[in-house]
Amino acid sequence: MAVINEADVDYEGSIEIPSDLMEAAGLWEGERVLVTSMTAGGRLETYVQAGEPGTGHIIMNGGAAHIIKKDERVTIMAFGISDERIIPLRHVLNEKNEIVRSS
Repeated sequence: MAVINEADVDYEGSIEIPSDLMEAAGLWEGERVLVTSMTAGGRLETYVQAGEPGTGHIIMNGGAAHIIKKDERVTIMAFGISDERIIPLRHVLNEKNEIVRSS
């Protein structure tokens, strides 16, 4: 779970995630993710853009900002295909988007 800090409809698209959180979650810049809002129920696919590390700012951009808005609590999911078992990384973030629990 994370919190959207900003929503900018005038940007071309994507979800911006601080690069330190991307690294902790194993996300790559440009990777496709599914974002679901626990607050309003919206769901969308977009791509990840690296943001400034240490800020905790998670920003919805472009048309996605009409569906998932500022202050909504979200789940951000990436998927992989493999012949091997994939062990998921799970991080729960607080209101400042700091990791408080991982599994």
